[in-house]
Amino acid sequence: MADKNIVKFNRSQKRRRRVRRKVLGTAERPRLTVSKSLKNIYVQIIDDEKEITLAAASSVSKNVASDIKKSKKKMNKTQVAAKVGEIIAQTAKEKGIETVVFDRNRNRYHGRVKAVADAAREAGLKF
Repeated sequence: MADKNIVKFNRSQKRRRRVRRKVLGTAERPRLTVSKSLKNIYVQIIDDEKEITLAAASSVSKNVASDIKKSKKKMNKTQVAAKVGEIIAQTAKEKGIETVVFDRNRNRYHGRVKAVADAAREAGLKF
């Protein structure tokens, strides 16, 4: 019998390929990709034609981590993800990016991934 971790990894790669078949970032509409670990969340805006990262933010980057520490109450992971979404939208606007294509990677559009998307939309990104 195959190892369960190998089976899970193969399934996740299958989901990732299925999403990436439909999503492509261009210079006019770059790709906003979200990846997460158990504790942190990472967001990048990528131009797939030139294969470069235009903007990035994560829960461990200095500006986000300082904002989290400044807050009076302890933030949960979903609130941190929303903060990362706001930061990436601000960074994108500074670089002149208005519209993006959302790439959820292999994750469901639920919880922290949805919090990033909603916060980025509220901050002015269109997708």
